Amino acid sequence: MDTRRGRTNRRRFLLIAGLPLLTLGGGMTYLLWPQPYRIPVRTDLEPLNERFRPHLGELTGAHWLGYDVDDEAGGGRSLPSPDSRVRLVGVARLAPGGAAAIVGAPGRTFTSAAPSALPHALDPYLPAAAVWQHSPEFDAYANRETPGARPSGMYLFDTARDLVCFDLLYLHT
Repeated sequence: MDTRRGRTNRRRFLLIAGLPLLTLGGGMTYLLWPQPYRIPVRTDLEPLNERFRPHLGELTGAHWLGYDVDDEAGGGRSLPSPDSRVRLVGVARLAPGGAAAIVGAPGRTFTSAAPSALPHALDPYLPAAAVWQHSPEFDAYANRETPGARPSGMYLFDTARDLVCFDLLYLHT
């Protein structure tokens, strides 16, 4: 009976001492494990208005991301690439009536469309009930090449909320 009591005491000791050690070890592992790089959602309007004002007018609110597609780690590349690809993606609010004015302009055909696979960080800012409209003619108009950059991508408009959803890739040469 004495040997049985010794085993019970040893098990009790291991349980009491081991559980906190396992918890501490698990917590430290979680803290030290490399986390995926997350790009913060931006709300500043100046960079967007600078790019989009000629095509969209003045933006009054935005949630967007701008990042180098080739820089997966997010730490900044040490050597510049000969062709830097920057993705500019987000949702912005136009001036009242702005989306309806763009969609109703002559010479462009708008049809129903859905946003492409946007980064999950933007999900809270995309209204579930939005009715998005897209026009390849508007994309061609807004994505004109500028000195040093070639944009490509699409713009979607929700006229009920005066929203534009943009997903663009700028190739800087």
